[in-house]
Amino acid sequence: MKAFHAYDIRGVYNKDFNKEDVYKIGYYLPVVLNAQKVLVGRDIRESSPEIFNFLTKGITDAGADVYTAGLTTTPMVYWATAKHGFDASVMITASHNDSEYNGLKVSKTNALPVGYDTGLKTIEEKIITAKPIIPVKEKGIIKEIQILDEYLAFQMQFLKDISSLKIALDCSNGMAGILIKQLLGNQASYLNDQPDGTFPGHAPNPLVAKNIVQLQSAVAQHHCDVGVIFDGDADRVMFVDEQGEFISPDLMIGLLGHYFLEQKKQTGAVLQDIRSSKAVGEYLQKMGGTMHTWRVGRAYAALKLREINGLFGGELAGHYYFRDFYYSDSGIMAALIILGLLNEFKNMGVSVSQVIARIKKYANSGEINFRIERKQAAMDAVKNHFTDLETPTASFDFDGYRIEYPQWWFNIRPSNTEPYLRLLVEASSTQLLDEKVLEIKKILEKFS
Repeated sequence: MKAFHAYDIRGVYNKDFNKEDVYKIGYYLPVVLNAQKVLVGRDIRESSPEIFNFLTKGITDAGADVYTAGLTTTPMVYWATAKHGFDASVMITASHNDSEYNGLKVSKTNALPVGYDTGLKTIEEKIITAKPIIPVKEKGIIKEIQILDEYLAFQMQFLKDISSLKIALDCSNGMAGILIKQLLGNQASYLNDQPDGTFPGHAPNPLVAKNIVQLQSAVAQHHCDVGVIFDGDADRVMFVDEQGEFISPDLMIGLLGHYFLEQKKQTGAVLQDIRSSKAVGEYLQKMGGTMHTWRVGRAYAALKLREINGLFGGELAGHYYFRDFYYSDSGIMAALIILGLLNEFKNMGVSVSQVIARIKKYANSGEINFRIERKQAAMDAVKNHFTDLETPTASFDFDGYRIEYPQWWFNIRPSNTEPYLRLLVEASSTQLLDEKVLEIKKILEKFS
């Protein structure tokens, strides 16, 4: 089925999946996850109420009880799943995708992510068999659960003094709008803060340059120290500096080290994804952090952080994971910690751009996308070209390839959610970066 992916179930609603599919997903989910109590939250998208109705009907027809949390952020559902001991949970959301999309993010006990390899494939197979569904005699019930106040109290512990900062904050008309003002109050100037599933301000994906233009303008207009932007379901957060320059989200992993490694005096592993700048590990090493590199996506990152009992971690896409958050990701928790740190730096006379300049040491291409059908052959061609020329200093092959050399490295990987082959290159100089990107593009032209 087209909507089943490595991390979640997602697609254009009524095209890639429909209410009948959702009902079947709901029916088979308790069986596959051995769940009697299922927490369900949802975002503000126009299709979310219908999906909720058919999902919960499927769950209760299977004999499991539904606890509905109503409108939530995705991290709220992760947190409540673990905090209150639910057997499973589902967040109805398409995260950063446009309004015509929707989907289901599934977790099990302790907020462990359920990806394609850990449960979604089994649910998909049961749907494809098309056996008649017979509801059980003793159906489950639907109960309401209130988690917002408790969740706000949890998040408040990470909110430190930010009184010196002038902040512009864009909720992208997404779910951050249901709670961020209760945390930051009048400390920020808000944009697109009313949840609206049509996303009238802009599409809820902060990684797309045009979607941060409003925030950049607000930072300039109000002479802000920093701009903050959340995606549609508030599991991701990104920043622009006082000059309106977008900050690559992986660099914020380095900044978070000041909180966990310096202030809290904690020791332990830090997780980055395979695309993260080499500068992040070098920066954290000075604080005593040990960097681990792993695959992209919550279905992998949350499990790996738990496996290594890591302190925190992050991704290029703006996800930040925390041991204190049941090894899950929270855009708002990351934002609160980072704003507190930036406030301290400002009090020392250090601007946001100056803070980031201390971390960023290399020229970076950012992700470059290629529409290529023979993805594996193309990746192999790039890898073999360079490894035949020189022996790498480090090599990773668990999410495409990351090949490192003394002065540069590249990662080439297939997207798990879109029809692209993604390339990222980093080098010690802009000249070397441009040379290597051009060299790789010439190889990939043969596969276009």
